[in-house]
Amino acid sequence: MSNSDDSKLDSTYTPPKVWTNDTENGGKFASINRPHSGARHELELPVGDAPLQLYSLNTPNGIKVNMMLEELAERGIKGASYNAYKIDIGNGDQFGSGFVAINPNSKIPALVDHSADTADGMPIAIFESGAILMYLAEKFDAFMPTEGRRRYECLSWIMWQMGSAPYLGGGFGHFYAYAPYPMEYPINRFTMETKRQLDVLDKHLAKQRYISGDTDSDYNIADMLIWAWYGQLVLGDLYEDSATFLQVDDYQHLQRWAQDIAVRPAVKRAVNLELIPMS
Repeated sequence: MSNSDDSKLDSTYTPPKVWTNDTENGGKFASINRPHSGARHELELPVGDAPLQLYSLNTPNGIKVNMMLEELAERGIKGASYNAYKIDIGNGDQFGSGFVAINPNSKIPALVDHSADTADGMPIAIFESGAILMYLAEKFDAFMPTEGRRRYECLSWIMWQMGSAPYLGGGFGHFYAYAPYPMEYPINRFTMETKRQLDVLDKHLAKQRYISGDTDSDYNIADMLIWAWYGQLVLGDLYEDSATFLQVDDYQHLQRWAQDIAVRPAVKRAVNLELIPMS
């Protein structure tokens, strides 16, 4: 990669004193990226007849919520029934007025609970995948320890995932798979960090079956949040050829954990969840 002409071009760049958005930067998402927030067009969100309304896409962040909802369904929790609608980020659905109203950050997923008993009678809207899973876990008293060391271990790994995954997705994934041309420095930088994170998980999972425990009852939202990114990565389901590039077979304990979760019926359904088109 470092020997390509395009890679060499990167060394000639000098940042201006003040950045302006006046140059097309290329890459897969260049056509929708903007340096400002807010709605760009009117688009009303559909609302189905289930208590929970999910607006998402089957990316790793979206699959996290799919997993939780399907695990709740596996337990037969009727109050957790939901309608799932597709937010096509390539078409800019995330910048529609209806979606921005429930998630000002314009990122999937977002969830609206129309069954919530609120003082003003209004539904509860939650955005950020970690917040959504914590909300559902607390609402249904499921898949999250409620006290003691296990609870705080779970919370610690939830925060680890939310803070670490941007290095994997927005860092490694972007420059490895989506950037307009290969760039040696950012690929090396984010590959180094991604492999360090995989090693963190592998060493942790050498000591126990799940992220915060050894028994089936210890499987919780920390596992779901982490699996959607790191589990799929080591199973070869993220970023073409990246599993070979990252030598994921070296992380045997992480591989075992990822495979154990992948065969769960709820997870199988979650990965390929059928989302209802917006129109």
